[in-house]
Amino acid sequence: MYDLIGSIVVYCNPHSQIREAIASFLNTRLNVKLYVIDNSPDDGVGELCWDKRVVYVHNGRNLGFGAAHNVAMKPSLGEANYHLVLNPDVYFESGVLEKLLDFVRGRPDIGVVMPKVLNPDGSTQHLCKRLPSPADLIIRRFLPGALKGLVKERLARYEFRDQDYGTVLSVPVLSGCFMLLNCAALSQVGVFDERYFMYMEDVDLCRRIREKFKTIYFPEVTIYHGYEKGSYRSFRLMVHHVVSAVRYFQKWGWISDEGRIAINQKAVAS
Repeated sequence: MYDLIGSIVVYCNPHSQIREAIASFLNTRLNVKLYVIDNSPDDGVGELCWDKRVVYVHNGRNLGFGAAHNVAMKPSLGEANYHLVLNPDVYFESGVLEKLLDFVRGRPDIGVVMPKVLNPDGSTQHLCKRLPSPADLIIRRFLPGALKGLVKERLARYEFRDQDYGTVLSVPVLSGCFMLLNCAALSQVGVFDERYFMYMEDVDLCRRIREKFKTIYFPEVTIYHGYEKGSYRSFRLMVHHVVSAVRYFQKWGWISDEGRIAINQKAVAS
């Protein structure tokens, strides 16, 4: 039984970036295994996966974020107590994984935990979220910057900026860039919903976990994340984001969503 199994999904990412993410994960005393799931057309990433703890899977086509991670997450349920979903643009120092496991071990009520996430310059990324309403996503994504000041308090609350990012928090939505998942929780609620090609799959999974377990932000551990905001720069990615949002609200409710209201009201009270 592994202490931890991780998965990194790549799609035409720079090799230097992938190499750093792999090295960060493997720099541990824990008994680990790492899946590198490659959605790229060619298999050049395979040359980076020489360590015996790494399993390289080349799909040859873009399965999407959630479906590709599920290739690794499904076998993890029977091989490890915890699974780490890790972005290829994330890196961190030795000891991070040990500290996170020390925190969650003995706390079977925690379904997923995310550490403090920093930009490369050391500033904080506000990746804690409340469950979104359609208006939250529309405002955040499409409202011109000059007008966002009119809804500043609403956006701050949505992004947990009204809370102290230096304290442990009970957070409805944690970022898919780094999700330490309890495999016992995944066995109950399931893995990523593959109807989301890209975006919103982390929101959906956190919501399902939150119904039975705690979803915790743990800032005593820090990592670094490139955070490229691809959907803000690419029309194609923006379309994926919109399509995923529509699927999310079709699943959970557009206006009438009592579950969202109840979960958001209980946020912070861990």
